[in-house]
Amino acid sequence: MSTTPPVLELRNIDKSFGPIDVLHSISLKVQAGEVLCLLGDNGAGKSTLIKTLAGVHQPTSGQILMDGEETRFTGPRDASARGIATVHQFGGTFPLMSIGRSFFVGVEPTKGWGPFKRFDRKRANEIAVKAVQDFGITRIDDGDRLVGGLSGGERQSLAIARAVHFGARVLILDEPTAALGVKQAAHVLRIVNEAKRRGLAVVFITHQVMHAMAVGDHFAVLIRGAIAADFRKGERSREEITDLMAGGETMAGLEALSH
Repeated sequence: MSTTPPVLELRNIDKSFGPIDVLHSISLKVQAGEVLCLLGDNGAGKSTLIKTLAGVHQPTSGQILMDGEETRFTGPRDASARGIATVHQFGGTFPLMSIGRSFFVGVEPTKGWGPFKRFDRKRANEIAVKAVQDFGITRIDDGDRLVGGLSGGERQSLAIARAVHFGARVLILDEPTAALGVKQAAHVLRIVNEAKRRGLAVVFITHQVMHAMAVGDHFAVLIRGAIAADFRKGERSREEITDLMAGGETMAGLEALSH
């Protein structure tokens, strides 16, 4: 096991909204170059946990640590500045923008001086296209193409490449393959493996066990806001994980039917 502290660690995180307790004593850690798969059905608390990791919500109690040191995110911008990048289901990209403009939104490269300063479209396009091609997305070769013309998998890949380019250390992927067909999902899973190879800590949130097993090193199953199981690759079968996610009800129900 690594002696390096995890890039990101949660210790006994609770989150309540008024009288409603949503997260209960969540403890998780993810190392550099590792994919932590967070599995759970709808209503398991995944969204609240993502928002807590991304600085949208403050935990009610518990600690968040980065590189072994306790930290507190004042908001999403603060979390982002510390290297936490969240990519949502549709890639968080802008369909009516070009690839180059979308890649640099908010941090546009410019040319010229003073009042003559303007967006450097050529440079932005070159950097954006190279960044996505370095991730193996060779179909994207024109930075002037509109993001809206890309497939779902390509949008996800563009968002991940952008996060890596701007120095993300922790990549939080929120159901990245949920709305994709088999081929597009496989494409995104390859990108996840590439991010891992580059040394990022990846938190992969999904309810699709097959996709988790394709990329995961470490798994946690979330049920009703609590960690129901925490295990490493190879320690549980696909059926056991599916059963855990259903709270043990699936197998028990099937067994009852067979008698």
